[in-house]
Amino acid sequence: MKYYIIAGEASGDLHGSNLMNGLKMVDPNAEFRVWGGDLMQEQGGELVKHYKETAIMGFVEVLLNLGKIKRFLKECKADIQKYQPDVVILIDYPGFNLRIAEFTKSIGLKTYYYISPKIWAWKESRIKKIKAFVDKMFVIFPFEVDYFKKHNYPVDYAGNPLLDAVQEKIDEKGSFEDFVAKNQLENKPVIGILAGSRKQEIDRNLGIMLDIIPHYKDYQFVIAAAPSIEPTYYDKFVKGHDVKVVFKQTYETLKHSTAALVTSGTATLETALFNIPQVVCYRAGNLSYYIAKQFVKLNYISLVNLIMDSEVVKELIQFDMNPNLVKEELDKILFDEQNRNRMLNDYKNLCEVLGGTGASERVAQLIYNYLTN
Repeated sequence: MKYYIIAGEASGDLHGSNLMNGLKMVDPNAEFRVWGGDLMQEQGGELVKHYKETAIMGFVEVLLNLGKIKRFLKECKADIQKYQPDVVILIDYPGFNLRIAEFTKSIGLKTYYYISPKIWAWKESRIKKIKAFVDKMFVIFPFEVDYFKKHNYPVDYAGNPLLDAVQEKIDEKGSFEDFVAKNQLENKPVIGILAGSRKQEIDRNLGIMLDIIPHYKDYQFVIAAAPSIEPTYYDKFVKGHDVKVVFKQTYETLKHSTAALVTSGTATLETALFNIPQVVCYRAGNLSYYIAKQFVKLNYISLVNLIMDSEVVKELIQFDMNPNLVKEELDKILFDEQNRNRMLNDYKNLCEVLGGTGASERVAQLIYNYLTN
């Protein structure tokens, strides 16, 4: 069968690639045309557009790029119509993908959604579009099943695919000494820095994270560079700081870290699954933050806390994200054994809530069954 898959950021590329791998297991004749990234391309997808071009976040940024987004939509619609896939699979990225869903439904193509838009956080009105244009929804958080049930929209939950990706890396051979030698690091414990996957996030968060480095002489800080960002972009931030940047080694960095500073997003859950204590640090543009405050009605922003519905990890948001508070919270997970153990114990409970590995294969089987029955 022919699959047209659309992902708009790094996490979507990861999940999309794992889904494609699963689809190839159940459908030996699978063909893929994709909007995504390197990982989806490595799985055999014919790449139409890389997410490096399409990843635009923030209210203000979207407004400034409306013309570009309209061009992307027009190009995508024309390409889908020409390819005539058996199914279009949309991965998160709702501002773009829900528009595509409306189009694909209008021309009679089956439209599936993998990894739901976070309408439980904001823009709940999008449920109307989902019910109207999406034939099947596959979610990755257990609480989403009950959420959609309240809206009389049945969804499938087969586990969270991050467990597969993380477990694969944990099982790989490679010692701390290998990681140090490969990246010319020191023989000191590592504090990992994951400062976001987009330039806007890096601009607003990385500098503050780096300001605390002089307080930790017995540790070394390692920035896990985002795959969508050119290596030279980090130069202006690291100049004058005792820090190392590594590329295409996010999971390796987490695997060998003692603690981590992480921006909100998928990275917070990945860090927890690697069992690394973390401080969540996030600043947005002031206008975007103000607008979000009016519409986002959640107690937490990190996936770890949202899934557990409690403060498992400390969130330093906007004006609370400053060097003094970052240092204070990092000290707690480095030197306060009780606090560190409490977080690690909560991580164990998190893994139990998410279920076991094999989610990507289970979702692929569900998709294939729906298409063939």
